[in-house]
Amino acid sequence: MIIYGAGGHARVIISCLLANHQPIQAIFDDDLTKSQILDLPIQGAYHTSSFPDEELVIAIGNNVVRQSLSQKISHSFGTICHPSAMVEKDASIAPGTVVLHGAIIQSGCIIGKHVIINTAAQIDHDCTIANFAHIAPGVILCGNVSVGENTLIGAGSIVVPNIHIGKNCMVAAGSVVTKDMRDGQMVRGNPARIIKTKIWHSPIKFGYPLHT
Repeated sequence: MIIYGAGGHARVIISCLLANHQPIQAIFDDDLTKSQILDLPIQGAYHTSSFPDEELVIAIGNNVVRQSLSQKISHSFGTICHPSAMVEKDASIAPGTVVLHGAIIQSGCIIGKHVIINTAAQIDHDCTIANFAHIAPGVILCGNVSVGENTLIGAGSIVVPNIHIGKNCMVAAGSVVTKDMRDGQMVRGNPARIIKTKIWHSPIKFGYPLHT
């Protein structure tokens, strides 16, 4: 496996690969000042010719950055699932997605490309999560929830059953979502209330740090 990114999120990805006894062929990062991560060497900027037959995962937490980079990569994308995660056999997980430590994905779920299902997140039955979304640590999505492209569900949030959340949305950490969200909305609180409607590009302010 090849890893693109050498920040905090990458350390978690490395942990998953090591737990699966899966070799790491190369680590790339566009920050040329970085030389190693967890005692592993960083090869520098991404090279299309390096290990062309290996699969790659983009280890960057920011949804917008992850989406942008995915369009520039020539390698095939891999999927990583930590052995402590529980994924039902009929759940569908697309390439580029990572399922981290202790996460649960129940029956009938459809997980898109380059999604992050973070530590101990719980995805109940028949949920749909679109490409480049990020389900942060400790999130609970109840049954039949849909999450749009590039959306961030902040740490410890709860989404009640049958809710639709649009694309480019942000749910602040610890919120309880009880109503549908239109594209670009940001909500916070219990019950969650709309703060602003905008296309958000960074999750830093509202309880979830940016991992590069």
